[in-house]
Amino acid sequence: MKVLIPFYSTYGHTYQMAKAIAEGAQQVDGAEVKLRRIPETIPEETLKEMGALEVQQEFSDIPECTLEDLKDADGVIFGTPTRFGHVAGQVQNFLDTTGGLWQEGAMVGKVGSVFVSTATQHGGQETTIRSMHTTMLHHGMVIVGLPYSFAGQMTLDEISGGSPYGATTIAGGEGQRVPSENELAAARFQGKHVAEITAKLIK
Repeated sequence: MKVLIPFYSTYGHTYQMAKAIAEGAQQVDGAEVKLRRIPETIPEETLKEMGALEVQQEFSDIPECTLEDLKDADGVIFGTPTRFGHVAGQVQNFLDTTGGLWQEGAMVGKVGSVFVSTATQHGGQETTIRSMHTTMLHHGMVIVGLPYSFAGQMTLDEISGGSPYGATTIAGGEGQRVPSENELAAARFQGKHVAEITAKLIK
């Protein structure tokens, strides 16, 4: 049972969540979990000016995601920062290359899920995930979110991401906030939950 986690991360927040998603999925017996980077489209010089290049080098050893990775997976958990309530351009660019998979019906019946990072509490966490669902439904995927059995998403004790649509984190306007333990726990829960459902569907 193969679980693929394709993610794009500018400043490392989505990457931290992706690692937690992977930790959760690996808890399921028989799960073969792969982390894959969605290719960067911003020129290196611009990334340097943005202060993102050094951060991205921390996970540059992770292979870039390919269409074959998607085709080979049984379950796919996408990670993206939000951009004005929608997925990052890098992610959309990658999704726009999947037309051949759509023509083949290669993604039909695969489990699909999403996790995101935003700068603010209400910065498009849910709309970004829902916008990804549209693409998944066009591919015929079976959408899985983060059920309320993860009670941490209902906390009132702290500022925290997380919704029934998927695990989320809040990065802060200048990227100063790292994922909290509650947000990482949500990601682990989602990874495990998706892997468990994937295992049931492929039996």
